Amino acid sequence: MLLFAVMICTILIRFLEDESIKSMNESFVSMYNDRLIPATDLFYIAENANAKKSLLEEALYSPEVGAGGQVKLVQQMQRANTAIDSLIRKYKKTYLVKQEKAKLLELDKRLFSNAGIEQKMMQRLESKDLAAARVLYERIGRSSADETIRKLSELMAIQKQVGEELVKDSAFMVSGSKVYSTLQVALAILIGILIVGIVFASNVVKISNDKFNLN
Repeated sequence: MLLFAVMICTILIRFLEDESIKSMNESFVSMYNDRLIPATDLFYIAENANAKKSLLEEALYSPEVGAGGQVKLVQQMQRANTAIDSLIRKYKKTYLVKQEKAKLLELDKRLFSNAGIEQKMMQRLESKDLAAARVLYERIGRSSADETIRKLSELMAIQKQVGEELVKDSAFMVSGSKVYSTLQVALAILIGILIVGIVFASNVVKISNDKFNLN
């Protein structure tokens, strides 16, 4: 009965170890798919947001460009906006914690507001009203662009925080797996001792029986 109980404990420990390994695998996959890749996407969103800001400042404060330069500016801004929209849609498909959902909602509102301000500045540039475009940028355009970057930085900070929590969880699961392995070794030794004890006891009984029969 004791040997049977030890075997049941061994099977149970093995089952727990398999679950621990499965959880670790899920944690690593989540770290890659829901943390590393989205963090990279946030970086590219910030890069495109900064690129738009630089393009607008160049158009506003550099020597006036001709029609060809204006068309190029519009195309570059459209490419940046398309890239940002695509990355945001991709980011929304990942696993988001409560904080991320709230910050992402704020970022969506900021991007929408910023796109409207950019459109107004582009219209003023198109109509050659450079002074009005500069006033609009200095009054709300620059601060709106900076606020977008700040929201992205907050999301990146959350990514780092959640990633650190996943690392801690993985470390805890690894330590648990080590405990299971140690228990398995201890039980294997115990089983070995029990088997040797049973064999020894059976030999003793056999010898006793042989002596009894001789008598």
